[in-house]
Amino acid sequence: MREQEGGGEDRSGRERRQELPPQSPEEQARAICLRLLTGMPRTRRQLADALAKRGIPDEVSQQVLSRYEEVGLIDDAAFAGAWVESRHRGRGLARRALAQELRTKGVHATLVAEALEQLDSDQEEQTARELVERKLRATRGLERDKRIRRLAGMLARKGYPEGMALRVVRRALEAEGEDAEDLGYMG
Repeated sequence: MREQEGGGEDRSGRERRQELPPQSPEEQARAICLRLLTGMPRTRRQLADALAKRGIPDEVSQQVLSRYEEVGLIDDAAFAGAWVESRHRGRGLARRALAQELRTKGVHATLVAEALEQLDSDQEEQTARELVERKLRATRGLERDKRIRRLAGMLARKGYPEGMALRVVRRALEAEGEDAEDLGYMG
């Protein structure tokens, strides 16, 4: 019985040491970053904000984040490229909306521009057409002006420029046979 208790004490002693938070700010910062990066990729600024929120000194935070960039655990350019691909394909977001999301996540303007280069105007317009085609069915039976507002508004919320949105809506309504002669002002 005593041997089991002694073994349990030894084992629980080791477990207690593993459960203790890291002692130095550097160890704390590394642990926080690794935990956050395990779930999904993050930008340097997202990690810096998380470290600041947890009271990690800025000097320590910058040192740890720089090291993580060196070894490739943080890569804002790769993050931005993957974000653009995923959000454009999955949600149909246009360049303007994608740029805003990336800026909010702390991606540098140069990296945002590089990531957005993978989307050209033709691809963006094609996505807008697909979005309108899906939504078009749901607007049948509504008056023409209301359909235009709903369809163009949907595209605007996804970051499409007004001219493109109205042009795509006009063409979709024309293709459907909607009387679109009054839509000439739209592009």
